Amino acid sequence: MAKKPILVVMAAGMGSRYGGLKQIDPVGSKGEAILDFSLFDAHEAGFETAVIIIKDAIRKDFMDTVGKRLESCPMEIRYAFQELDKIPEGYTVPENRKKPWGTCHAVLCAAEEIGDAPFAVINADDYYGKSAFRVIYDALQGMETDTYDYCMVGYRLGNTVTENGHVARGICCTDDSGYLTTIAERTRIEVYEGGIHFTEDEGKTWTDVPADTPVSMNMWGYAPSFLRELQARFPAFLDEALGKNPEKAEFYLPLAVEQLLSEGKARVKVLSSPDKWYGVTYAADKPQVVAALKEKTQQGLYPDGLWG
Repeated sequence: MAKKPILVVMAAGMGSRYGGLKQIDPVGSKGEAILDFSLFDAHEAGFETAVIIIKDAIRKDFMDTVGKRLESCPMEIRYAFQELDKIPEGYTVPENRKKPWGTCHAVLCAAEEIGDAPFAVINADDYYGKSAFRVIYDALQGMETDTYDYCMVGYRLGNTVTENGHVARGICCTDDSGYLTTIAERTRIEVYEGGIHFTEDEGKTWTDVPADTPVSMNMWGYAPSFLRELQARFPAFLDEALGKNPEKAEFYLPLAVEQLLSEGKARVKVLSSPDKWYGVTYAADKPQVVAALKEKTQQGLYPDGLWG
């Protein structure tokens, strides 16, 4: 019998471009962070358990703020910790390495808490909207343990950019049946007067991208088979990373998915969401997020005080 889906929240990043712990920065009327709104929406959609991935360095700050509020959350909250030294036996952390090993590593650090349940993965600092949680929960229900039929929620690129700097997004292509064919991680996408474009050479050349292009916001739906794949593929990533870019290389979820697609081993159904993304990539993004969530509260989409 298939287990109930679990929500996995990646909250270990320190927010270098933002300039602080954006995972706990208040945006709601009662001090709630974006994470609180995501958990509220997830529970409303049917999720009963959440695994929040943090790092030990922010444990106290997180538990004193978000963690304390979530004591009143109706979901079961579990915690996992992403640390640099949680790597396979025989590998060592490079002396000057400070960055985490990436989103695949984050999910691996939560594997024990996820167990053999299907799971959705989100970023803590992205506001996804209510419809996204509904469609991904419905897709995960009944997902068999050993299946390689996964899913992701795709957003229109134009709904996910900021006026305050560049963003990283997975640019997606799909087939006629709505399955993902390729996903390319673009780490510098910017809005300009004529539209939206990205660069891969520090701004020497730019490529335009239509605003309606589907992109990944790291809202994935996986069966437990994906955890086994990550465990098998992480050493190969480390072998390459330690030789080429030991201080900064990261193993991204889109990269692992791209590998599985290219091998013909997995399928990923692209679910769509019409919602506008809100996030605090930069400190200047915060006022817009606060205003948007205030408006949604006034519209009755959220109570004034999520946890009573």
